[in-house]
Amino acid sequence: MISLLSSQNLTKSYGPLEILRGISLSIDAGESIAIMGPSGSGKSTLLHILGTLDSPSSGTLEIGGKSPADLADTDLSRFRNQTIGFVFQDAHLLPQFSVLENVLLPIRAIGKVGDPETARATQLLLDVGLEERANHLPGQLSGGERQRAAIARSLIMQPRLLLCDEPTGNLDATTADQITDVLLHSGVGPERALIVITHSDALARRMSRHLELRDGQCFEA
Repeated sequence: MISLLSSQNLTKSYGPLEILRGISLSIDAGESIAIMGPSGSGKSTLLHILGTLDSPSSGTLEIGGKSPADLADTDLSRFRNQTIGFVFQDAHLLPQFSVLENVLLPIRAIGKVGDPETARATQLLLDVGLEERANHLPGQLSGGERQRAAIARSLIMQPRLLLCDEPTGNLDATTADQITDVLLHSGVGPERALIVITHSDALARRMSRHLELRDGQCFEA
């Protein structure tokens, strides 16, 4: 197995308030991880640190053999864009852009969009069942369709690590199951891993490993 992510004794505090208290993880390519726990247990905080959107108060993190803490801000932004994909409970699509344009935004942020990039985005929309919605605006989509568009956007850079925060929280059971299919099909592979924060037992059961956050610490469930 290829080790994609490892952390040692990650902590996060805001003044006297301890959110995370020594999180050590090792995640290999090909794994799908469900992180569960009560509200306020630090799940989203942990995901933001693993995704390099936030820094730990102490401890170490390596992703793909690199330490984000050693990267300058510009290099860290480039590394995050190329290595990590994010899917949040709110799709965060830009309302003035079409679905296809939203999917292409991570590429547009670092360079020019050409025919190969557009072809890849079109294929991703086909994969998530939105090929006929490519030219629609986000406001013309259902909640499930917006979430599928967000998943396509998260995969456009072919990230090695896909991080999802309650990706099915606002969806009905049938749509949630379809979204889970897409995440497992596209986010898990010989060089890729998936981490999902969820309160859904149905979603968690489909992951290969289950972790639980309690009192700022992480346990195998």
